[in-house]
Amino acid sequence: MGVSRGCLLCVKVKMFVFNLIFWLGGCGVLGVGVWLAVTQGRFATLSFSFPSLSAAGLFMATGAIIMVVGFLGCLGAVTEHRCLLLTFFLVLSTLFLLELVGLLVFVTCRDKFDGYAQANLKEGLKLYKTDDNLGLTHAWDLVQTEFRCCGVQNYTDWYVHNRTRVPESCCILPSSCQVESAQPPQLWPEPCYGKVKSWLGQNISAMGIFAACIIVVQVLGIVFSMLMYCQVRRAEKYYD
Repeated sequence: MGVSRGCLLCVKVKMFVFNLIFWLGGCGVLGVGVWLAVTQGRFATLSFSFPSLSAAGLFMATGAIIMVVGFLGCLGAVTEHRCLLLTFFLVLSTLFLLELVGLLVFVTCRDKFDGYAQANLKEGLKLYKTDDNLGLTHAWDLVQTEFRCCGVQNYTDWYVHNRTRVPESCCILPSSCQVESAQPPQLWPEPCYGKVKSWLGQNISAMGIFAACIIVVQVLGIVFSMLMYCQVRRAEKYYD
């Protein structure tokens, strides 16, 4: 029984350490979400269909969930409570499966997501400078100014309601640009969708590595929680 108790202690320590790393990872994801909300939150209203859906909100929600699950795992490891260990195992396994399904759906339907995102953004252009859409108006002006781009795919995306008018933020030199009759030499030549997508691609590699580390810790957490659950159950049967 001493060997079994030693195995239980070894699994307990490993599970606590990995869950502590998992919890700290959740803190990191939450921190990234807060940083995005503070620095890039002004771009969150570009979509008229999901005005409250943003990268910052997703990161903060994900970070909060990871922190709760990590705390649950640490508590289960310290107390050796079978119910907590089993709950942790089921929750973590469910999250892991959802992540795999989400990744698979994104990879297989990536082109459809691109098409839907562009169509959604183009619909949002129709609400530019309309009542109750000041956030969307400000967001588009900010994106076009900072990324030096115009429209979703090109400047003609702004030709809505039978008008050939573009915002001043599309102009390279707003002071000498006639928005009613501006032509390409006066406008930013690159589309905003492509520029923002390229910017995200350049900055997503670090987050991809971080996400891969979180997944590895998740798998180890699932394995160690089940091992510890089995060891605790075996020890309880021995003492009974």
